[in-house]
Amino acid sequence: MLLCGTGSGRAEVSFNLSTGLINMATPARNHVWVGTETGILKGINLVKKQANNYTEVSSLTRDQEVNVMCFGDPQETEVLLGCRDGTVRVFNTEKAKFTEFHECRGGEGVFRGIGVLDNAIVTCVESGLLKLWKEGSTENVEVQVGPKVEKMRLCDTQRHKVATGGKENDLKIWDLQRPEEPIFRAKNVMNDWLDLRVPIWIRDLDFIPDSDKVVTCTSYHQVRIYDPCSPKRRPVLETVFDEDPLTALSVTPDGRSVVVGSSHGNMAVIDLRKGRLLCSLKGNAGSVRSIQCHKSMPIVASCGLDRFLRLHSLTDKKLLHKVYLKSRLNCLLLTSRDKWEEEEVTPVAEEVKEEEDEVWDNMETVMDKTGSKKRKEAQEPNVEEVSTENTAKKKKKKAV
Repeated sequence: MLLCGTGSGRAEVSFNLSTGLINMATPARNHVWVGTETGILKGINLVKKQANNYTEVSSLTRDQEVNVMCFGDPQETEVLLGCRDGTVRVFNTEKAKFTEFHECRGGEGVFRGIGVLDNAIVTCVESGLLKLWKEGSTENVEVQVGPKVEKMRLCDTQRHKVATGGKENDLKIWDLQRPEEPIFRAKNVMNDWLDLRVPIWIRDLDFIPDSDKVVTCTSYHQVRIYDPCSPKRRPVLETVFDEDPLTALSVTPDGRSVVVGSSHGNMAVIDLRKGRLLCSLKGNAGSVRSIQCHKSMPIVASCGLDRFLRLHSLTDKKLLHKVYLKSRLNCLLLTSRDKWEEEEVTPVAEEVKEEEDEVWDNMETVMDKTGSKKRKEAQEPNVEEVSTENTAKKKKKKAV
């Protein structure tokens, strides 16, 4: 089900979610890509109001669960999926099918991050093994970033910079060109008012655009900003939101605020300059697994365990789209394209009609006089006979 609205009113439009594969002849022009616990890659086109599966449902196993996703190139012609079994599947959006499968097994645990650097795949697993997988090379870069990793993310502007963090594994920023030691290692905050050590549990992180700063969210509902230029190595700003663990975040395009989500489905926009709550985004009914803001438009996409994909407006807090996708959702990718309404919509029905008309126009006309006459006699009753029959009936009634 899709809820869409441009003003105060909303229109409810039903989605046709296919249970199998779609037509592979046309490119997959979707606005949102979603990875599920069942291993299905789903594509949602919000202009055409369509949601499709791109994975063969009959051959799915638990090991194909999609844990992480990323685009393979700036043109977004490839979508990389990191699966529970340690494989990375490459989906080509132009061909609308999976074209490559890479064995990226190493370390223990599921993928906690994936990215692309100079045609090499960058992965990080839960045990802390960060590795570059170069095609045709036997000597791949390996970095131990610490155990119990929850998140690894590449910087969008400086791709060789990587940030990692997890449970009792504080924020570290790495330069993959010099991976021997991290270029920044965060220091824990001061002890609390009881002089007890404050626990560490980073759940998600993101680079702030046009700066070297990194924002993190924790299971102890803390939002923190780190500046690598700070000599204290402690957060330069800290605030709290809600009372539940924060599970996902994404920085807005202007870099002035961050959208966070909790394990109970609460979402909010927090000002990164003063640390105050700007607004709440309502509608979620389950744990938020993934959040992503658009690169240029004031919208944010989110998904989670309630099986819904939602798009909110950052200007008026309204729910723009709501799509039910049947499976529990782990991660999503939001396209960087804008002006969605101006995208060309292929008139499939008109093309089919034109093809049918052309076929009928080219067919030779066959005349069958006997058959035509019989069909005409069968279809059109003899008016004179009917009139005579009715007249006889009337005379019979009068005689009685």
